Amino acid sequence: MTRPTIAVHDLGGTGPTTLYAHAAGFHARVWAPIARRRPDSHNIAYDARGHGDTPVGDDWPDGVHWNEYGDDAGSVAEGLAAEGPIVGVGHSMGGAALLLAASARPELFGGLIVYEPIVFPPSSLPGRTFDIPASGARRRRTTFPSYDAAIDNFASKPPLDVIAREALEEYVGGGFRLGEDGQVHIKCAPEHEARTYEASGGHDTWDRLADVRVPVWVISGHPEEMRPSEEAQAIAELIPVSTYVQLDHLGHFGPMEAPDEIAELIDRAAASF
Repeated sequence: MTRPTIAVHDLGGTGPTTLYAHAAGFHARVWAPIARRRPDSHNIAYDARGHGDTPVGDDWPDGVHWNEYGDDAGSVAEGLAAEGPIVGVGHSMGGAALLLAASARPELFGGLIVYEPIVFPPSSLPGRTFDIPASGARRRRTTFPSYDAAIDNFASKPPLDVIAREALEEYVGGGFRLGEDGQVHIKCAPEHEARTYEASGGHDTWDRLADVRVPVWVISGHPEEMRPSEEAQAIAELIPVSTYVQLDHLGHFGPMEAPDEIAELIDRAAASF
């Protein structure tokens, strides 16, 4: 069994390194709008397994393993931290992956900024269902006549109609590939995305939060019951050195909804580290 080679993307800028980790179903390039607003950082993002240009690999024969999403994040961080600790920025699944990586390898990070990480208390799992996002992923349309047609489709209806146009263009541009049939086809298989959601309660990040020995800013949109935002403040309270920021005007796609605002928060957090 071999681990896949993780696709890493240089999003520009010069200065201290920031590593970005994306949400389930997305890919590295959705961070480009924020990276463009942070020219004084060297902005690096990676595609998680089965997303963007990273294959799933053959060492997951029995499904998705979130702890190994964390191992992969740590491997990418290790390759970037030769000149000193880096700043990690993660959204949703990416936030959980970076928290896992930092709990295991705190020396790699100067600090983390995580937006609504997918981390649930074990006591809440019996009453929590993951079949709604999973079924939505399995129904996702995978082929469009053109990139523009895909952008127009996603912009016209929930859930992606709330994100900024430039983020939507990056999502489609990096998340679809042109086929020999002249149409564009999604890179992240709906079944892999669905299995990622279904496995999202099966990692031990909640129990490892006290081991995150780097400063962490936990950012949340408006708290909603049975959503990742519901647990964000409690996550911050369990991390030894943390700052909690609640943005009631944003939802779960906050980094893609408001790149100006989130970029400014990342700058403030990085300066505090």
